[in-house]
Amino acid sequence: MDRRPESILPENTVFVLLSFEGPDPYALAGGLGVRITHVAHTLSAKGFPTHLFFIGDPHLKGEETTDDGLLTLHRWCQWISEYYPAGVYQGEPAKLEDFNRSIPAWVTEHIVKPAEAEGKLVVVLAEEWHTAEATCRLSEQLRAEDLRDNVVIFWNANNTFGFEKIDWPRLQKETVITAVSRYMKQIMRELDVTALVIPNGIPEDLLKPVNKRSATKVRQKLKANPLLLKVARWDPGKAWMQTIEGTALLKSGGRRPVFIARGGMEGYGQEVLEWAHSLGLKVRDVTSKGDGVEARLNAIMSASNADILNLKFHCQPEVLRTLYHASDAVLANSTHEPFGLVGLEVMASGGVVFTGGTGEDYARHFFNSIVLDTNDAQEISSYLDYLADHPDVSTRLRRVGQVTARQFTWPFVIDGLIERLESRARLRGALSRPYEVVLHRASDALLDPSQLDAVSLGA
Repeated sequence: MDRRPESILPENTVFVLLSFEGPDPYALAGGLGVRITHVAHTLSAKGFPTHLFFIGDPHLKGEETTDDGLLTLHRWCQWISEYYPAGVYQGEPAKLEDFNRSIPAWVTEHIVKPAEAEGKLVVVLAEEWHTAEATCRLSEQLRAEDLRDNVVIFWNANNTFGFEKIDWPRLQKETVITAVSRYMKQIMRELDVTALVIPNGIPEDLLKPVNKRSATKVRQKLKANPLLLKVARWDPGKAWMQTIEGTALLKSGGRRPVFIARGGMEGYGQEVLEWAHSLGLKVRDVTSKGDGVEARLNAIMSASNADILNLKFHCQPEVLRTLYHASDAVLANSTHEPFGLVGLEVMASGGVVFTGGTGEDYARHFFNSIVLDTNDAQEISSYLDYLADHPDVSTRLRRVGQVTARQFTWPFVIDGLIERLESRARLRGALSRPYEVVLHRASDALLDPSQLDAVSLGA
């Protein structure tokens, strides 16, 4: 009688997450830390015992249990991090060497062997190039100790950073490689690497209602026609110049655009703003005396007589959600975007998003977003003119965008991930029923046409 489990369930599976970044402020350097934190908490919320290994704050507990005992944080390389207080990537070579050396043996001895003794499956999810070597070594050690068959190992690419440092043939042999979008999958295909696509997600709380009264007040105070917003690093790949030029075209065409810009600390921002000046656009720096949401929205609303409002302060999620909803368009039009979380965040807030044509698999042109095909500023200005003449289209984009965002919340994404894991576990013989079709766990959350109120596809 086949006693193997049929599915991956909390009672028969332990998850191990490997990442350089993590939930500590010390370890949060970008989107990867946010992503792995959401993955960990979502798995534990579904009842799975989960271990997250990351380069953590050297002054916090080396091992900490949260989420009712289901999530264990393993702050790795703390003895090295003590000498590098500036964050996860300071002292990177030393941390990487220690991570590669110590992770395989520790995970094998303290997680895989106990799970094996209890008849449980272990799933390893590793993120980005920093974990590639450790992941390969872990797989090789498990094989040497005859433990590999009951361990499923996925390695995920969120970006192309560090690709030149990866031994791709070895990584393909030892793991199942995944990517966050078809765009990334295609890039990896050009390297002769086959990848499964498992998308990013957004927190469910981003679906909560936006403060529409505040959003309306922002629109009324700024008297913009149209109101535009862009939040991104000052980087050429974020298509700032295209957006600036589109704003200038709208102004020269007789409209009164107000473009709210929130960049980073990068020097390229000065070049962007100087270009705006050269195009006849007035730029005004906006500061805030208070740190609260209301104070920062008031600072924005108090700015006037400018075409570009250059925000010089951090915007809390609630500030951003209000601005997303208030704007006629949010420009998330990067020329290289592996996934594009901002687009989903805008959709969740009931906003209209303009995306680039790279990793935003969720974006459907004139259905839930505007997908830009070129770097021509006229493409931006012409679409904004069209939306001004067809307000019903904007209304539809906002409504369908919110429905789309619901399909990319982390619980939904993790259900899809588990289905992929089950398929691989069956191929390895760790689960039974290798040929049986498994129904989608989250089928009740799929796009329901009735939710769209008979929305047409439009132009």
